[in-house]
Amino acid sequence: MNLSRILIVDDEPQIQRFLKPALAAAGYDVLEAANGAEAMKAVATQAPDLIILDLGLPDMDGKDVVSQLRGWSDIPIIILSARDRESEKIAALDLGADDYVEKPFGIGELTARIRNALRHRNKTEAIPSAIEADGLLIDPVRRLVLRGTETVHLTPKEYDLLLLLARHAGRVVTHRSLLTSVWGPAHGDDLHYLRVFIGQLRQKIERDATQPRIVKTEAGVGYRFIADE
Repeated sequence: MNLSRILIVDDEPQIQRFLKPALAAAGYDVLEAANGAEAMKAVATQAPDLIILDLGLPDMDGKDVVSQLRGWSDIPIIILSARDRESEKIAALDLGADDYVEKPFGIGELTARIRNALRHRNKTEAIPSAIEADGLLIDPVRRLVLRGTETVHLTPKEYDLLLLLARHAGRVVTHRSLLTSVWGPAHGDDLHYLRVFIGQLRQKIERDATQPRIVKTEAGVGYRFIADE
């Protein structure tokens, strides 16, 4: 059986001592790097399937590692960091990280995020045939949204917003990414505008808009689309 290979990039020995056996026990082949330079070399020479990346590295900021890797690799990157400022999360995600887990963390949560990122590794920006979530069907080919046999009537912008989230199912999409992708760069800071549209969208697609199961809020950062397995 081919094991998924995970690269842990962290200069804290206690994190490495904890994570390596825990992930090995979960069925992963584990590599280690203590700084950004080692991480870049490992990605180029050992082809890991996913990276767990600390932001506070001794030789460079972890965000710089994300930025450099995204110039030539689409490998999933999960940020694992004690930095809890929303600006740090947003910056890392906007640069191309796939997810963000704060220290201290539970191994159960981390392995769930790993499984999710690996599931979506081979998905591209190509239009999928269909996306399902909690009884909702999104058909990009016909540009339709259905719940059962009933058509869900969305405005063009609501549909574009929903499809963008659905194409990144399981991943956090930041406020800025949504705003600039759907409305253009001039609207990158119109957070209230986005919240209004998300509220309208939830009223139409969720079974209960007050307890959304399809479009989840990532507080202060963005939104995450939860597709059926």
